[in-house]
Amino acid sequence: MRAFFELFSIFLKLGLTSFGGPVAHLGYFRTEFVDRRKWFDDAQYADLVALCQFLPGPASSQVGFAIGVQRGGILGGIAAFLGFTLPSILILLGFAAVIPLLQGDLGQGLIRGLKLIAVAIVAHAVLGMAQSLANTTYRALIAVGALILCLLLTGFVGQILAIILGAIIGYLILEAPSAQAQSNEQATRFAWSHGTAIASFFILLIALPLLAASTNQTSFALADIFYRAGALVFGGGHVVLPLLQAEMVPNLMDQNLFLAGYGATQALPGPIFSFASYLGAMASDTPLTGVLIGATAIFIPGFLLTYGALPIWQGLRTNQIARKALLGTNAAVVGLLAAALINPIAMQALNQPLDWTIALIGFAILWRLKWPAWILVLAGGAAGALFALIGLY
Repeated sequence: MRAFFELFSIFLKLGLTSFGGPVAHLGYFRTEFVDRRKWFDDAQYADLVALCQFLPGPASSQVGFAIGVQRGGILGGIAAFLGFTLPSILILLGFAAVIPLLQGDLGQGLIRGLKLIAVAIVAHAVLGMAQSLANTTYRALIAVGALILCLLLTGFVGQILAIILGAIIGYLILEAPSAQAQSNEQATRFAWSHGTAIASFFILLIALPLLAASTNQTSFALADIFYRAGALVFGGGHVVLPLLQAEMVPNLMDQNLFLAGYGATQALPGPIFSFASYLGAMASDTPLTGVLIGATAIFIPGFLLTYGALPIWQGLRTNQIARKALLGTNAAVVGLLAAALINPIAMQALNQPLDWTIALIGFAILWRLKWPAWILVLAGGAAGALFALIGLY
């Protein structure tokens, strides 16, 4: 158990201090485990990052899980997950308990400010992802096609169809740069447990919707929603927003509370996927149960695939068919997120010139001044509350 507690304490520190989203998290991990502790060299660490970016799910959390697995087995992976995720989950549980009490002008102004900053953050994410994932003519066309498809065919079906078509078109027309296999001294030999993990991923993907439909219980419905989101999201981070929004709003929660929680999540360290714990608390009759469902169901599929794929990654990462399909999928994800930005996020949040002004200022601060998102979230919430008090809202 020594390895468990060592990994838990290391990742707890990272979970308390890792602001900035998935890309920043990977930088923190490299500093900690490559530069400081010398557990991996750069090639080994790059292999773990490449694997987790190739798979659906929260990439930075999957890298942390993979580091834990390679240092301490399954228990090590669990320790890494708990340490990195617990701080943000506990803070979001507190936020979920407080936000329904904010009913006056001050509270509504705060929620409105958080919504507008969420618009700015998602717009910033779309532009940044477009520059890296849709930066050629064909990839840009895939992104635009996915955008149009998701605007015409709203909801979860349109989003999944866009991802599937992106993969097919990517395989047919895109060119992937050749990948050189990297030696990994810590490569894992394939065992029955890895096959069980991959099989469990697909069994749960099929079984949870059936359970949700047959029992008509909120807990199973939430588990199904969060598991599917974690299983089908490529790119992690902000990309999970439209899939969760399509499933949660308006059937299980109000759009304003959804966006306020998403805005608050940006101010926290740790994984953005912790947002699911807030959604679970708000949508469940028993908030603690909802938090547990949200905090586990959305992460489990990515962890199952990561554990199952670790031994076979060397062959998969050099497969040109898979690499071209992934390029198309990533381009489609840009269009999917852009569609969610337009409808419903911007269409429901931007109702007057002041709303547009705040959102545009927030975007400019992120894009040009590169302020940390958590500072902008605090400033946006305070501005919304102030404007409400002086009667501008």
